[in-house]
Amino acid sequence: MITATVRYKLPPSIDHDACLAHFIKIAPGFRSAKGLISKHFIWSERGVAGGVYQWESLKDAEAFYSGPWREGIVERYGMEPEIEYFEVFAVTDNAAGTVKVHGEPRHKAA
Repeated sequence: MITATVRYKLPPSIDHDACLAHFIKIAPGFRSAKGLISKHFIWSERGVAGGVYQWESLKDAEAFYSGPWREGIVERYGMEPEIEYFEVFAVTDNAAGTVKVHGEPRHKAA
C-alpha cells in the first residue's frame, strides 16, 4: 500500500470557500480512479491545498499522476504539484477497531 501526499500553492483568487466548493464538486470523480483506496482533500490557512491518497500500488499512483490529472492541476493552479510517496507499514483504524500490518522486512535476520 502507498500513501501519496500532494500539495500545491493556491492563487490568491482561490480562498477557503472556493477551494471547498471545488473539492466537493470533484470528489465523486475520484471513485473511478484505478487502485485508489481513499483520498483526503486538504487545505491550509497558508494557501496550500492538495490531497492525501491511499493507493493499492505505486504503479497505480504514478499512472494517475502522470495523466490528465496533472495537466488539470497545472492549468488550474499554474504550478506543478509536489508529490511524495510513502510505503505504508501499518494502519490503525480506530473506527473499525483494527490494526493491519502491510510492511515486511526487506532483509531477513540471520
